[in-house]
Amino acid sequence: MQRAVAGESRWLRRAALPLALASVGFHLWLIFSGLIPNLVSRPVHMALALPWVFLFERRAGRFARTSGALLCGLGLAACAWVVLRREALDAQYGALQGTLQFVIAGTLIVVVLDMARRAIKLALPSIALLALGYGFFGQYLPGEFGHPGIPAASLLGTLTIAEGGLWGPLTGVSVNVVAVFVMLGAFVGAGRGGTGFMALATWLAGGLRAGAAKVAVLASALFGSISGSASANVASTGAITLPAMRRLGYPPALAAAVEAVASSGGQIMPPLMGAGAFVMVELLGLRYADIMLAALLPALLFFWCTWVGVDRFARALGLAAMRREDRATGAEVRASLPYFVVPFGILLGVLFLTSYTAQFAAAWAILAAAALLFVGPGLRPEAGSGQRFLQGCIDAARQIAGIASIILCAGIVIGVLNLTGLGVKITSVIVGFSGGELWAALLLTALACLILGMEVPTTAAYVICVSVAGPALQELGLPALHAHLFVFWYALLSTITPPVCGTVFIAAGMLETPWVPVALRAMRLGLGLYLVPLAFIANPALVHPATAPFGALLALAKTGAGLWLVSFGLIGAGERLPLRAAALAAGLIAIFAAGVGG
Repeated sequence: MQRAVAGESRWLRRAALPLALASVGFHLWLIFSGLIPNLVSRPVHMALALPWVFLFERRAGRFARTSGALLCGLGLAACAWVVLRREALDAQYGALQGTLQFVIAGTLIVVVLDMARRAIKLALPSIALLALGYGFFGQYLPGEFGHPGIPAASLLGTLTIAEGGLWGPLTGVSVNVVAVFVMLGAFVGAGRGGTGFMALATWLAGGLRAGAAKVAVLASALFGSISGSASANVASTGAITLPAMRRLGYPPALAAAVEAVASSGGQIMPPLMGAGAFVMVELLGLRYADIMLAALLPALLFFWCTWVGVDRFARALGLAAMRREDRATGAEVRASLPYFVVPFGILLGVLFLTSYTAQFAAAWAILAAAALLFVGPGLRPEAGSGQRFLQGCIDAARQIAGIASIILCAGIVIGVLNLTGLGVKITSVIVGFSGGELWAALLLTALACLILGMEVPTTAAYVICVSVAGPALQELGLPALHAHLFVFWYALLSTITPPVCGTVFIAAGMLETPWVPVALRAMRLGLGLYLVPLAFIANPALVHPATAPFGALLALAKTGAGLWLVSFGLIGAGERLPLRAAALAAGLIAIFAAGVGG
């Protein structure tokens, strides 16, 4: 039995490489090939994701492996059928015809639900099942939450053979934009780019008070800008910063909290941010460069607030700088600079200096990052470079598949919301409960984001929340960009907020320390995650640095000072309680009173 499993594992490892190359090649080819029909590119995208979810993940039981292989085969067959029948399906206008089409539709939905279950557990597929149940049986609900009824052929057809569910705009974002930026992050991280970030962070911050903790903040900001993943950020930067903090005598709960909070900022840090940013591009119809600019100052405020919190804890606990031998030298930093400066320079240059799309800019940055994998210091050819390239392809394909699993499943939920009009009904409820007051609606939306984010990934929580709450916030006068950024930020709250605080669990596990003390410190260090979204509602210029630069800088300074005062009030370093209370009150007033640039 063990020999059979080992043989199967070796076969899967051999199969992974050509599939990774196919995934990377396909998504790059889409950028340069011109327009490809959606009912071709999107099913192929799903087909390329299927093996990574069903075959290449380690499963303990024989049933999981067998069922995975079966579902993978069925999913591949169904995707191929959609691609081959595309022209005929276009003429059906989303209505299934015949038993075979019902079987195909059912197969696709079951496969997508199990993809999401295997990738991110039960919460998101459970929500999708509830949405499907509402689509089929919502006509039996009394009152305004019922709907007139949708024939099964139309409901399932819109979700599976038209562009209203699995193959809708969300999946289009995953295919055309998210996959490309994921590849960029994977190729930069596979080479010296990732270690270069750490070298730069230790060189800049390692010699300061609480140097190891401040290195974690800087490194997470830099690495998060290419990964867009909080959990990946903890695992990668934490592998270096957490042992360093433990060696220097940091309390384990504080060390884990610093890494958990700093890593959570990866999803809001340009240029890559999280997958949700690319969904925002599609939903708002804005250029990616515009989203990046809007997100930049709030992201800097988040990391500033984390930095200030670390410094306050350092004062209270007497935390020292890193040892000189543990810090990178200037020569090491200079040697690593090209590995991330060149790809990001190309990305930002094409984005801001030309009229090309974000994915075109990312494609050229990917080619540069891939070329740099084949050279070492001094840009000379280096042994082992081919292995780095192949590892970058495998990492990219695996991450693309994970995001596809989330977005395909979320597509079912959004498809049902659009078909039944449930989103409009929930919007009216939010407006009604808020009494027409924007701040009340914001707090209701924040609570909904926190609750939903506890069970589903940030991107899915953002998509679902903004679909139902976004229109309500806009109806109360909030600009669409502000509403989307607000929801996106608050979808991140659950990364550090109990009871489900993913980055806290990971960091606490890496240091083998209880998670509750970690979470309590993380919430104080992560004040920016709670306050900055409210700050850019009170100070609209924060998200418009290009059109209102003076107002944006004024709002940045005012909000930054307010966050410093709030951290002073909540993280004591020997000051008297009345002074801290006054600082807390002054900080909140500075953040929210008399918004700048409105």
